[in-house]
Amino acid sequence: MAIELFRIDDRLIHGQVVVGWGQPLDLAFIVLVDDEVASSEWEQELYRMGVPPEMDVHFHTVDDAAAKLAVYQRDERRGALLTGDIGTMTRLIELTGSITRVNLGGIHHRIGRTQRLRYVFLAPDEEQALRALASRGVDVSAQDVPAARPLALNEVLSGEGNR
Repeated sequence: MAIELFRIDDRLIHGQVVVGWGQPLDLAFIVLVDDEVASSEWEQELYRMGVPPEMDVHFHTVDDAAAKLAVYQRDERRGALLTGDIGTMTRLIELTGSITRVNLGGIHHRIGRTQRLRYVFLAPDEEQALRALASRGVDVSAQDVPAARPLALNEVLSGEGNR
């Protein structure tokens, strides 16, 4: 089974991930990769409160996650790996070389970002990073919920997904 979903979502663990993705994919665990959250017990506790008791949550820095990714990939249960930003996912991909697909979830508005989809806003450097991942063979697509049609990176960047 292993990790079914590699997702970039700046909200990290929230209802759309736990219910929207977790139930349809029958997720048993979430790997949250964030250097700051990995060092903050109180933030970890807040995120744990957002998942049902039967779902495990593992918190890692990028380096720790890279070292343990193979273990999670061999897990007989289904899981998801979350990062809060494109840079973190890029670092993880560079360290492991084993992530072949990335889902763009909620990447919300902030200064310097342009809206590409209802739920994806990107700065020029983020677009460049996503193009670089795609050129390395990583399948990058956007999909807010499993029932929605996945949008290929070129659809996201061109704005075709808003039509």
